[in-house]
Amino acid sequence: MLDSKTLTQFIIEEQRKISGATGEFTLLVNDIATSCKAISDGVNHGALADVLGSAESENVQGETQKKMDILSNDIMLHVNGHNGHVAAMASEELEEISAVPQGAKHGKYLLVFDPLDGSSNMDINVSVGTIFSVLRAPEGIEEPTEADFLQPGTQQVCAGYALYGPCTIMVLTTGNGVNGFTLDQDIGEFILTHPNMTIPEDTQEFAINMSNQRFWEAPIKRYIDECVAGKEGPRGKDFNMRWVASMVAEVHRILTRGGIFMYPIDSKLKSKGQGGKLRLMYEANPMSMIVEQAGGASTTGRERILDIQPQEIHQRVPVVLGSKNEVERVTGYHQQ
Repeated sequence: MLDSKTLTQFIIEEQRKISGATGEFTLLVNDIATSCKAISDGVNHGALADVLGSAESENVQGETQKKMDILSNDIMLHVNGHNGHVAAMASEELEEISAVPQGAKHGKYLLVFDPLDGSSNMDINVSVGTIFSVLRAPEGIEEPTEADFLQPGTQQVCAGYALYGPCTIMVLTTGNGVNGFTLDQDIGEFILTHPNMTIPEDTQEFAINMSNQRFWEAPIKRYIDECVAGKEGPRGKDFNMRWVASMVAEVHRILTRGGIFMYPIDSKLKSKGQGGKLRLMYEANPMSMIVEQAGGASTTGRERILDIQPQEIHQRVPVVLGSKNEVERVTGYHQQ
């Protein structure tokens, strides 16, 4: 423990490198970490805390909410809305942005989050997580509107996620590399355990929902066919496939050992009038920032995700991210 560095210590050290830093960002990250500790506790207790199963309600996305979806959302709003570090928040679970409580101090940041990614895995005890993104609130704006959140991913101040698995890990970037912190349950602190995480440029592992194969566009079909063909195919090597149905778990695996994750646009999504499956603001942007900071790449198949100008808070996009050389290959197939 004497040689360990806590998340708070790490952020304070980063803060000292920035001229004119006030410490408000450090306090915000601490609030987010506190939220994730509380969510982790709920996830870990599962049926003991009666948080498994459906809440018999739907979110703004038209998806059936789990009990833990609602609890996680409430925790994020409560912990981060009362301490004066955010001006407003936006959640995947809510149709409109959430203002800070009446009478609470307004901060200079906007917080965007998916409170419980992969919540369908809760009932079968498979990893889930929380994804978050921090933006700057426009100066002089007392009551931010949805339009103030519509900033391209390149404007993110910070992006991160918490993975609730055999242990709870928080992965964070402030635009200066990617670092991972493991929650020490005995002392209640996130400890730096994965410094300077990087993604190998090459990989032999892909993650995609193969049940959608018949709906894919030609570039994705070509890429997957080549992977499945293995050593006898045009790639001349064997690939493994993984699919957890939790973006946090998929990205964490890629950060740990490389790989490529794809949730592409397909004819089924187009028939529903959707531009993709995953949400730009809550999932694609923060994960793209993390992946790029770790040396990987992230595109829609046609353009860099972080360059997209959001049109609305719940906008969906295709996602192809992970090991740089594989992502560039998929993007090249789309360009052809």
